[in-house]
Amino acid sequence: MRSAPFQKVLIANRGEIAVRVIRACHELGIKTVAVHSKADEDALHVKLATESVCIGPALAKESYLNIASIMSAAVATRADAIHPGYGFLSENAAFAEICASCGITFIGPSVRNMRVMGDKARARRVADKVGVPTIPGDSKGILDPQEALVVAEKAGYPVLLKACAGGGGRGMKIVKGSEEFVSTFQMAQREVEAAFGDGHILVEKYLPKVRHIEVQLAGDRHGNVVHLGIRDCSIQRRYQKVIEESPSIGLPASLQEQIQDAAVELGKSVGYSTLGTVEFLADLEANKYYFIEMNTRLQVEHPVTEMVTDTDLVKEQIRLAAGEELAWQQKDIKISGHAIEARINAEDPRTLIPCPGLIKNYHPPGGNGVRVDSAIYAGYSVKPYYDSMIAKLIVRDKDRESCINKLLVALDEYLIDGITTNIELHRRILTHPDFRKGNFSTKFLDQVQLFA
Repeated sequence: MRSAPFQKVLIANRGEIAVRVIRACHELGIKTVAVHSKADEDALHVKLATESVCIGPALAKESYLNIASIMSAAVATRADAIHPGYGFLSENAAFAEICASCGITFIGPSVRNMRVMGDKARARRVADKVGVPTIPGDSKGILDPQEALVVAEKAGYPVLLKACAGGGGRGMKIVKGSEEFVSTFQMAQREVEAAFGDGHILVEKYLPKVRHIEVQLAGDRHGNVVHLGIRDCSIQRRYQKVIEESPSIGLPASLQEQIQDAAVELGKSVGYSTLGTVEFLADLEANKYYFIEMNTRLQVEHPVTEMVTDTDLVKEQIRLAAGEELAWQQKDIKISGHAIEARINAEDPRTLIPCPGLIKNYHPPGGNGVRVDSAIYAGYSVKPYYDSMIAKLIVRDKDRESCINKLLVALDEYLIDGITTNIELHRRILTHPDFRKGNFSTKFLDQVQLFA
């Protein structure tokens, strides 16, 4: 019998991703520690873990972002590893360093990988060095608005501003001309400083009609790096992904192969040794692609890849953190069928305003090829302090059309009574003729009228 990679893992997160990691650990024979805020005492991840520790008040900065409290919990419970999930501290190099100084394994990339590839400007310079195409603009990250203005003028308007040190769409602004540039730059800078503690801004040419394509990478400490295909994440609102799928309809096979090869080349060039996602913009009309960033962590949409490759990425991530070799070579990775993930949020689909509250009745859909990753249940109260995503509904079938039909049936079965959700938004996207035909870009939800 194979021994467990670790004896006990503390999960420094909450919600569905904490539940996902706990399940993977338990299947590997690893004990788990759930940390939680006072507001999350009744959370599902707390109920499922081997043991739990309260680490602070409701606000994330006083609990899930409180490194001292999390490390105290890890030491007190004798955890030998910490899994950060996604968001919160998952890409915080200082946190990973503190884990190492305490003799606790950080289940994620090396500090060097995080500092190089987790910083958009530094990652862009790596891409430039190995010959992976990047969008015209700045490769270092800028603090001074006047210096940034010069870069914008050279790249040509419109330009896109984005944070060097973080993601999730925070700080992203489109600037259409020089007269509004400085004020918009300063607004974006204030936003990213508050979110990430780093005001450096990247300035790039804005590409209006592109697909958002990402490649799932996995690497080990022995120099092996493989990709597990691509995901199309073009259906977005305010730079937040709404629907993800694999494969990508309409993406030429030759272009997909180039994108996948570029992602592996980037991973190998920095000795990448865990799970990670390399993100690109693809211009299907020009048959071109551009590197935009790398997420040095587990992605929200990782189940899409798991469904079409028949893999368990979370288990593999835990094994890789223990120094084991990759379970697969590139030739072992086979893509089968089609998968789509719908992010279910507690929010008004028309206004996007969060709608926390008590879930009175709850019944998730089921059936062949249907998966729900969630941490909610009947009687659970969705909290107003955290992200509004409450579940991920993932389906797989033999082809895209069958997959869409299956997802529509699953959405009809999904009962979440007591709060408002965005389930109706998903129905309208999936039945829109342009989505069905694959005639869409990252601006799809900005350009179509789904609600009268």
